[in-house]
Amino acid sequence: MDQDLISKKELLELAGISYGQLYRWKRKNLIPEDWFIRRSTYTGQETFFPKEKIIARIDKIINMKDGLSLDELADMFSPSLAGSMLKPEELLKRNIVSKASFELFAQHYGTAESYPFQKILYAYILERLLVTGEMSRDEGQGLLQVLENHYPKFHGKSCELIFVRKMGISAFALVSSPAEWYFDSGVKMVARLNLASSIEELKAKLM
Repeated sequence: MDQDLISKKELLELAGISYGQLYRWKRKNLIPEDWFIRRSTYTGQETFFPKEKIIARIDKIINMKDGLSLDELADMFSPSLAGSMLKPEELLKRNIVSKASFELFAQHYGTAESYPFQKILYAYILERLLVTGEMSRDEGQGLLQVLENHYPKFHGKSCELIFVRKMGISAFALVSSPAEWYFDSGVKMVARLNLASSIEELKAKLM
């Protein structure tokens, strides 16, 4: 059995939750359908889950369910884009972007009275990659262009941002998640970012 999977029985024992709770959260879209993986075992068909993802998700549900309704949690976990609008000063106040990142963002999109959630997401991703020090400002412009040109094509579906560099030349790609990528030895994987996780983090900041 794959090392990164956990059985339903093991999960319920580890998390201290009931069968009913698990499937109620599934019905409320707190846990994605594709995380319920049916596999044949010597005892018959059993359900398994991606271990790290399901444990992290259940931990968040348990820790946040007293402050948020299940519907609010479902919206936060959804990869679909929310309808929030934020003014530039709010982006800075809520630590979504730093002043330096916002200046770069504004160079690309212009200064507006407020920005929709999709643009806020782009600013948040820009900040995350710039703050590591591994992405230059010029590369940041390339990142924003790739997000603007291609992210809308995923229509709220899960995808990953791949950032690679070879001989000083960088490239960005958006790929459906989950996906596996293999490069030749001269290519450095600078960053691999799950955009659904980024949306979840950003929505939590906006609540």
